[in-house]
Amino acid sequence: MNLLENLQLQARYSQWVNQRLYDACANLTDDERKQDRGVFFHSIHGTWNHLLLGDRVWLARLQDQPVPYQRLDLELYADFDELRAAQADCDQVLLDWIQGLQTDDLQRRIAFRSLSTGQDKVLAVATMLTTLLIHKTHHRGQITALLSQCGCDYGAIDFICAPFVD
Repeated sequence: MNLLENLQLQARYSQWVNQRLYDACANLTDDERKQDRGVFFHSIHGTWNHLLLGDRVWLARLQDQPVPYQRLDLELYADFDELRAAQADCDQVLLDWIQGLQTDDLQRRIAFRSLSTGQDKVLAVATMLTTLLIHKTHHRGQITALLSQCGCDYGAIDFICAPFVD
């Protein structure tokens, strides 16, 4: 498997695991999802909001579009179902975009300003996609820890458990 195929597979896994975890979160009440649990983005809902915001920021950079936000702590959707639908749409856009890449595209360099540090950066598309996918994994780990604290079973979500991984 080459790097492009790996990134495509990681994006597909990200879409699959997001659906699984949103299914688990749907078993909680809105109050449970929005309860401040002492994590960086406060709650399960807040963490999902941040994940979507981060996805949209990275996608805008990758697609040479203006970054739609200037802060990382915005609440994009107060309604869980709207947030879930927006994440599903964004996951599909990301997957479609990555599947449309050619291997040479991964070396293209893109200039941007980091919202977290304020520093100007120039990174290869491959590095940006890797950062995006790792960022998602990091925050999904927070969500699974919070779901466990709530006694919510989210099932087997390891990479090798995805039905398309062989």
